[in-house]
Amino acid sequence: MGNKIRLGIIYGGKSSEHEVSLRTAYSIMKAVDAEKYEILPVYVQLDGSWIKGEKLQGHQLAGVETLRLAAKEEQPIEPADAGALIPAARPASVFAIGQEVDVMFPVIHGPNGEDGTIQGLLELADLPYVGAGVMASAVGMDKWMMKNVFAQAGLPQVKYVGVLRTEWEKRQEEIISRIEGELGYPCFVKPANMGSSVGVSKAKDREQLIEAMTLAARFDRRLIVEEYVRARELEIGVLGNEEVITSVVGEVIAAKEFYDYEAKYKGAGTELQIPAEVPQQVAVQMTEMAITAFRALDGSGLSRVDFFWDEEEDRLYINEVNTMPGFTPFSMYPMLFQASGVSYSELIDRLVTLGLERHADKQRNIVAAEELE
Repeated sequence: MGNKIRLGIIYGGKSSEHEVSLRTAYSIMKAVDAEKYEILPVYVQLDGSWIKGEKLQGHQLAGVETLRLAAKEEQPIEPADAGALIPAARPASVFAIGQEVDVMFPVIHGPNGEDGTIQGLLELADLPYVGAGVMASAVGMDKWMMKNVFAQAGLPQVKYVGVLRTEWEKRQEEIISRIEGELGYPCFVKPANMGSSVGVSKAKDREQLIEAMTLAARFDRRLIVEEYVRARELEIGVLGNEEVITSVVGEVIAAKEFYDYEAKYKGAGTELQIPAEVPQQVAVQMTEMAITAFRALDGSGLSRVDFFWDEEEDRLYINEVNTMPGFTPFSMYPMLFQASGVSYSELIDRLVTLGLERHADKQRNIVAAEELE
């Protein structure tokens, strides 16, 4: 691999989390050891076209906006071939990028990036990459499917109802009655395949439920409605492949009624308490459940696992696993490991190493029958 590790960072993407992805990519590029890494920016625009930037030798970025590559002469970081867009649907174009990198770090959050699509493209190109594989990414993105896997693994969850958008449009009264009967009010309505709390609403009555379902249906064809429990929101980080470590426990203390997109990315008075003030047995139980969930999804690299803790009843419920959590230095996942003794730069190093190790392990698989002879 030469003197430096050639690290490609794929960011942006066709989703409402495009801006979040830019911040993540910028933070990683600024934090990596310039003596150890050579960075290749790969920007996926909102229209789905890809632009390859110039290789970065050292910390050459002046701000997040410099990552918003475009085929313009005045752009701070120009594409390698001015005006040449790489079709996202062609694995051959990723093969071309693969000649210039040793490992890829996809930091596209949400659909068309965190859901196994980018991971599948990288698998076809036989490129090492950071984070979860195709299956874990896809299941980890779809909250409905994730809950099915958690149930199979015996992990406690709040009650929920899954609804298809077409069902909602055809049998609204029937579905409302089912939700009221099984979950009651208040309840939370979510698109199954979105992150960063995009499209999530709390419904306190029938009118708000209709509004919440209508909103969620704008983002996805699969919807999840969850029972409300009065609980503290706790989170823990997982790092590793087959052998994993976990971080300290953190807590989200939202100034609003729940931890929505505005609270996550626009401040809104939200507080992250690290480490969280919880009994030791709760931290131990979270660790065990997080590892169980990670392995049930066949996770790799990193995940942030979110929980609800009903302090009054002393009940812990798993909420979800995020296979590509927010990854700026001020995001929960890096802060959890910072408090556990792993710096942001070291965390990036470990993730790159884990991605390379996972790829090397997959190369041991027999792919042709004659190899058995």
